[in-house]
Amino acid sequence: MSEVPAAEPSVESGPSATRRERLRINEIFHSLQGEAESVGYPTVFVRLTGCPLRCQYCDTAYAFHEGEWLELEAILDRVAAFATRHVCVTGGEPLAQPACRALLARLCEAGHAVSLETSGALDIDRIDARVSRVVDVKTPGSGEAARNRLENLALLRPQDQVKFVICSREDFDWSRALVAAHDLTRRCQVLFSPSYTELPAATLADWILAERLPVRFQLQLHKVLWGDVRGR
Repeated sequence: MSEVPAAEPSVESGPSATRRERLRINEIFHSLQGEAESVGYPTVFVRLTGCPLRCQYCDTAYAFHEGEWLELEAILDRVAAFATRHVCVTGGEPLAQPACRALLARLCEAGHAVSLETSGALDIDRIDARVSRVVDVKTPGSGEAARNRLENLALLRPQDQVKFVICSREDFDWSRALVAAHDLTRRCQVLFSPSYTELPAATLADWILAERLPVRFQLQLHKVLWGDVRGR
């Protein structure tokens, strides 16, 4: 069974103290954003522990279980130490931890340009409006297409992005049909990415051009630069 982090016990001090929100954090690191609208910008990545999905091509399986509990203030302090405007909250599946929404709001309040990378299997509503939501729609090749929460697509705004990781021609045709059925190119930016080890990038580029699709082709810039290396 897929797992998400167990709830952290309340931490109190004194009879009238309130709960201090915590998140289980897998890693916080500084790199270039490799995907989506802010690709190429220096970015602080806050990777949360836990994910209810098990995509067959997952490149962050180490985030399923590893991590330490940190209070929001400690997370904000670590992010601030990098003196970087862009912050990406990712996972795992960050929304599997309820306090993720509070973290996103606090990062926005601190003046950061904040993005959220989410699988799209959980509700993306009630997220601070300043956050750019990057929703990863799971294709059949992922093995988790049945987990897509399609209700999320109606919530997408121009500042959001929706991403499809394409593993095969079947995935490409399936994604093209879903984009058309939900009129996604009128809602937000649509990203098509080749699965890193399964589909040559040039093949996907040729399919997009041949079908005249109004989608944005993207590679994972960090993997082009450094390979599939943790913390990059």
